[in-house]
Amino acid sequence: MVYAIVRTGGKQYRAEPGAKLRVDRLESKVGDKVTFSDVLLISGDTGVAAGNPVAGASVSATVIAQIRDTKVRVFKFKRRKHYKKTRGHRQYLTTILIDGVQP
Repeated sequence: MVYAIVRTGGKQYRAEPGAKLRVDRLESKVGDKVTFSDVLLISGDTGVAAGNPVAGASVSATVIAQIRDTKVRVFKFKRRKHYKKTRGHRQYLTTILIDGVQP
């Protein structure tokens, strides 16, 4: 089983071939190929390699969809001051399909 830990958008994801991931928005269109070269760890048949980033390793993926996440309610309240405020936020996300992991 081959997998890699990839860093994108300030977060880390475990990428395996055939897996679908929802990452922070990428400036790519649906159907575009994306390559992640910021691979922090790669595990495969030959063993485990770690680095920041691992030299020569990359992960290729295909953009499936550009979506927005569910709404997060932000509610501010101060007791006895007649102050309350409600806001909402929907994060932009990109759904990707991992095509392969190259060590």
